[in-house]
Amino acid sequence: MNTFLIIVGVLVLLFLLTAGWVMGVYNRLVTLRNRFENAFAQIDVQLKRRHDLIPNLVNIAKGFMEHEKSTLEAVVNARNQAVSATSAAAKNPGDADAINTLAGAESNLNGALGRLLMIAEDYPDLKSNENMLVLQEELTSTENKVAFARQGYNDAVTIYNTAREVFPASMIAGTFGFQNAQLYEVQDASHREAPEVSF
Repeated sequence: MNTFLIIVGVLVLLFLLTAGWVMGVYNRLVTLRNRFENAFAQIDVQLKRRHDLIPNLVNIAKGFMEHEKSTLEAVVNARNQAVSATSAAAKNPGDADAINTLAGAESNLNGALGRLLMIAEDYPDLKSNENMLVLQEELTSTENKVAFARQGYNDAVTIYNTAREVFPASMIAGTFGFQNAQLYEVQDASHREAPEVSF
């Protein structure tokens, strides 16, 4: 009888240790997933700020750039697509398609902004406008914050993906549906830099 109790005790102990290990791995993966989701929320905040600045920039430029209607419309359309992509990605920051769509939309917006700012160089009154100078400062600051937030997000995603992929945690991750998270990378190499905002 004593041997039976010892075997049962060992089995119960092994079960408890295994269950504790599974819970520990599961909780670590949940914590890391929450960190990268929070990191994306920081990107979302900065992108919303950026998207809110763009209509002001367009409105100021509109008064000076009457002959550049197509450029202004391209910026507004690119901004609207970026807002939509940001909203979709915010709902599920782990979704690779949503993150890739966002990266593409932001890349297009950077391109449209770059063209607008390049054309704005030809308008001396616009370059010296006080409101435009303030927007320039805010947009530059926001671009830097977006870059830092994206770096934080990518760091959190890398840590999560690594924890999810290493053995034996990969067995737990697969069992409980922890999916690979997508890095937020700039898709077009020409848009890796923030648009130059200088007047």
